[in-house]
Amino acid sequence: MTPHASTTYLLAGGGTAGHVNPLLAVADALRAREPEASVLVLGTKEGLEARLVPERGYELLIVDKVPFPRRPNAAAVRFPVAWSRAVAQVRRHIRERGVDVVVGFGGYASAPAYVAARREGIPYVVHEANARPGLANVLGARRAAGTGVVFEGTPLRGARVVGMPLRREIVDLDRAALRAEAAAAFGLDATRPVLLVFGGSLGARRLNETLAEAWPEIVAAGWQILHAAGERNEIVDSAHPDYRVVPYLDRMDLAFALADVVVARSGAATVSEVTALGIPAVYVPYAVGNGEQALNAAAAVRAGAARLIPDGEFTPDRARQEVVTLLSDPEALAAMRAATATVGTRAGTENVVAMIDEALGP
Repeated sequence: MTPHASTTYLLAGGGTAGHVNPLLAVADALRAREPEASVLVLGTKEGLEARLVPERGYELLIVDKVPFPRRPNAAAVRFPVAWSRAVAQVRRHIRERGVDVVVGFGGYASAPAYVAARREGIPYVVHEANARPGLANVLGARRAAGTGVVFEGTPLRGARVVGMPLRREIVDLDRAALRAEAAAAFGLDATRPVLLVFGGSLGARRLNETLAEAWPEIVAAGWQILHAAGERNEIVDSAHPDYRVVPYLDRMDLAFALADVVVARSGAATVSEVTALGIPAVYVPYAVGNGEQALNAAAAVRAGAARLIPDGEFTPDRARQEVVTLLSDPEALAAMRAATATVGTRAGTENVVAMIDEALGP
């Protein structure tokens, strides 16, 4: 379908980077395709979107943050009134802005947006980044015009795998072309293999502690290590030329250009980017939460594109056995690289946009 020149899109979501980043990737694609269209974002004052959305040049429409009550308490008593007010806020935005379609990415802003869209008689689309969906998207998927998920087996009604809308610098990354520049940036040798290790922006203590002990065996196996240990880590740089420790990676594209294997947590964005780029991985899922990180890695592990080591088992001994053995097996790594093609995609953004077009109809 060719959208009408005056299409108005309302993208709802936020709270965390996991919701905001795919939302912004889709917003950018819609704006690039239809400069004359209106792309609006719905979010809360408290979430990450309050900073990131205006920074990217989009207007942020505000909705109250109304958490679903988990237990019978004072908040549960207040919930019906607060919820009705939030839905009314979104309905007003939809009417005043002439919104044609709502796209929800989960989080506090999405739940009232789905209900408001239904009551205003306009279609809405759901995108779920995690293998274990959030409550807003579970409820929203029941009546959505389209529901897209990142991981096979995500339990949402009518879901189809569309992949993760990724940042342009990842989608357009030519790893081979950037490798020499990346090696120079990190002070490593472009002709020798590199293991990339990272947690979140604050690092991952388990990964840090294990690498701090196991790195000499990895280096002895002929590998270089680029380790983003987080800004509040206690690791002392070894001063060994083959083991580079940095607080964080502000040029993730360069780090990925250099990575021949990744050891990381398995947040949805990490798994999506690593598999899309065709990099074999060993995932150490974050053990806190409801187990979604292990589920996020499951499809890649099933396909043979990744290995998984539970957080509690990622000891220096286990790293020496499993990681060093893998790094010393070129055939196993080649098979993993080939397997990434069956689970990774760089077309997540285009797939979500296609789903929006379908919802709008001819």
